[in-house]
Order: sequence, then C-alpha cells, then structure tokens
Amino acid sequence: MKAVVSAALLFATLVLFSEAVQVQDGEYFFSAESVKVLQGLLDSSSATQQKSPRLATTSYASVCANPTLPQEFVPICNQSGSSLVFSRLAAMPMDVCEICAFAACTGC
Repeated sequence: MKAVVSAALLFATLVLFSEAVQVQDGEYFFSAESVKVLQGLLDSSSATQQKSPRLATTSYASVCANPTLPQEFVPICNQSGSSLVFSRLAAMPMDVCEICAFAACTGC
C-alpha cells in the first residue's frame, strides 16, 4: 500500500512540474511565475520613477538589487545587456502566456 501511495505522489509531482509554463527569451528559459514577479518588481520601480529612456537602466539595476528578485534572474543581472532581456520580459503578455497562445511560452 505504501508503494502505491508513493508512486501516486511521485506521479502527481511529475505532472505538476511537467505542466509548468516556461517563458523563453533567446537562450534563456524562465518560469512564468518568476516572470510575473519580475514584471511586478518592474512595475513598482517604474511607478516611483518617471517614464524616461535614460532611467530604464537605473530601474533594471534597482530590480537586480531587490532581494525579492527570483534567483533565476541573478545570472542575467551579472551580464551586459540585462536591460534588454528585462525589457522584453516586462513587455511579455502573461495572460496570453497562461493560455499558451504566445510563441515564447512553452510547456502547455
């Protein structure tokens, strides 16, 4: 009986992880939940600053310094061009991603 319960739990875990929606930006893959957190951080940082192209890099730098940033974005913060990746992810329509109607979203 324990083997059946263990097998059922293992199967349920695999199903949950295999159905996770992934967002792709170039060679990088991120979970949809992490992208939502990133978008929330970017929205909150841009709400406190003016909408100015010159402040975009500063905004992304402040997001990288935020302790609530998901760990999967830390390698991006340490590379040049991180602002481009973050700007594309910020513009990603996550509601469309949830129904898998966007080409950058996989795992549906």
